[in-house]
Amino acid sequence: MKRPLPRILAASLALIGSIAFAGEVEVLHWWTSGGEAKAAQALKASLQAKGHSWKDFAVAGGGGDSAMTVLKSRVVSGNAPAAAQIKGPSLQDWAKEGVLASIDDVAKAERWDELLPKTVAEQMKYRGSYIAAPVNVHRINWLWANPEVFKRAKIQPPTSWDEFFVAAEALKKAGILPLAHGGQNWQDLTLFETVAIGLGGPEFYTKALVQLDPATLASPTMEKVLSTYKRIKPYTDKNAPGRDWNLATAMVIKGEAAMQIMGDWAKGEFLAAGKQPGKDFLCLPSPGSAKSFSYNIDSFAMFKLKNEANARAQKELAAAIMSPAFQETFNLAKGSIPVRSGMKLDKFDDCAKASATDFAAAAKGGTLLPSLAHGMAVPSAAEGAIKDVISNFWNSDKMNSADAMKRLVSAAKTR
Repeated sequence: MKRPLPRILAASLALIGSIAFAGEVEVLHWWTSGGEAKAAQALKASLQAKGHSWKDFAVAGGGGDSAMTVLKSRVVSGNAPAAAQIKGPSLQDWAKEGVLASIDDVAKAERWDELLPKTVAEQMKYRGSYIAAPVNVHRINWLWANPEVFKRAKIQPPTSWDEFFVAAEALKKAGILPLAHGGQNWQDLTLFETVAIGLGGPEFYTKALVQLDPATLASPTMEKVLSTYKRIKPYTDKNAPGRDWNLATAMVIKGEAAMQIMGDWAKGEFLAAGKQPGKDFLCLPSPGSAKSFSYNIDSFAMFKLKNEANARAQKELAAAIMSPAFQETFNLAKGSIPVRSGMKLDKFDDCAKASATDFAAAAKGGTLLPSLAHGMAVPSAAEGAIKDVISNFWNSDKMNSADAMKRLVSAAKTR
């Protein structure tokens, strides 16, 4: 009969074993402020609890542009991090370079195909294999409204673009700025995207702004979208150019403007100001888009590693990202909703609950739409070219819809 090992010796051997298998995970991200940084710490803690070490590779600024520049130089020099914050079609671009690792074994063990909508799962795969782990879902097509301002003007928030212009006129007559807007090119494109969904519907949006079909980009529907988009401008103010999105949100919070069209990170500004959803502010689908859900999803791509312990730690990181505990912690901090289905939302606010309900309905109805303005729909070169066309159209008195359509068709060919 074998004698049991003394307790101290058994514990020492267990510790040596865990150290032998412990790895280091270097993670590139740009979550450097506020709740995002706190959420990144939660991910770090969950990985450290499994015995692995976390090497932070945080690159601030530029919405990730600076981080991508640094990442390219690291990969070219053969020194890629374990994981990097990459999203949308850029995931496929990196995978084509042969530098991303398959995490299919994790995805199968954790049942990702069952937990993610098919549209989302496909974006995380390359040639059928998972190469990235999704973190969250932001809804882009939100209308944020100040109910007190609408009460003062004796009107209701709009549910269609026709209603928007009626409401905007009434607000203007009451001496209230109808729409708070930040005149930066990505904000111009965000507004354009919501008009395209609200007027053209999901099929038109997909053909025109995801598939970049030339005939759809030059269609009568696109002409209507562009002319409607330009009609909105007089209902914004002259100080809009260059304004940051959060300053536009502050205008709605203070009652200086009635509405803003912006992703759900705007909610964080209302909550930070002590405002309650449903009472002090309203979160509604942007005009005409109630049955569609324009999304932005943050994700971490996993790079090929030679060190076996680090590769094992990398897979534990992928599992941790999709775990219910992290999905809750991170999304409560960021204002987004969990990408994992079947989560309890008791701790989330009413806007998040509405977003989760609409996300599930859109996934079932086939109306989940990747956001053009937020890097989810088309390759970055085409997105940048389209962004320039739309912003120039918004800001120019000389460019008409026909000119803009020709330029869109040309921009869509940018590679």
